[in-house]
Amino acid sequence: MTYFQRLLVNTLTFVSLSVIFPNMIHVRNIWMAVLAAFVLSILNMLVKPVLTLLSLPLTLLTFGLFSFIVNAAILQMTSFFVGAMNFGFSTFWAAVLMAMIMSFVNTIVSERNIDKYVEDK
Repeated sequence: MTYFQRLLVNTLTFVSLSVIFPNMIHVRNIWMAVLAAFVLSILNMLVKPVLTLLSLPLTLLTFGLFSFIVNAAILQMTSFFVGAMNFGFSTFWAAVLMAMIMSFVNTIVSERNIDKYVEDK
């Protein structure tokens, strides 16, 4: 999946989740969703590797489940940089739920999984 495709998927996921869970996630408009997806991609590139490395012992102890907490922290940072009035979560646990859903969506739409599915058929 190219960078712009991933940006589009994350934008659509933010908008969809704000419609499905209006009390948990707030997105002011589509442009704020695009901006949030862009900021998320920058944070995933710069900050997430450091947080993943620092949290490696906890991630190993929880069999990888702590990675959702790291993803939620990245989403909270995205909310901070975009602005809570434009994009935000009601609680940290709402961000954890959104991180789980976004991980699931990104797993489904990634090319590698589609290629594996096509090869199995």
